[in-house]
Amino acid sequence: MTIPELCADLDITRSTFYDWRAKRKAPRCKKLPNGEIRIDRAVYEAWIETLEEVNS
Repeated sequence: MTIPELCADLDITRSTFYDWRAKRKAPRCKKLPNGEIRIDRAVYEAWIETLEEVNS
């Protein structure tokens, strides 16, 4: 996934994503040789699963 795709999916701004990334709250990213950042779809989906609240 690209950063714009992730931001659109989560309805967040690009700056929010980079803030989360700086705080190590974002999904694990890969930096490509051209400097672009990508998020593996499986990593993203696993990250989303960790955010689910458990109703008690």
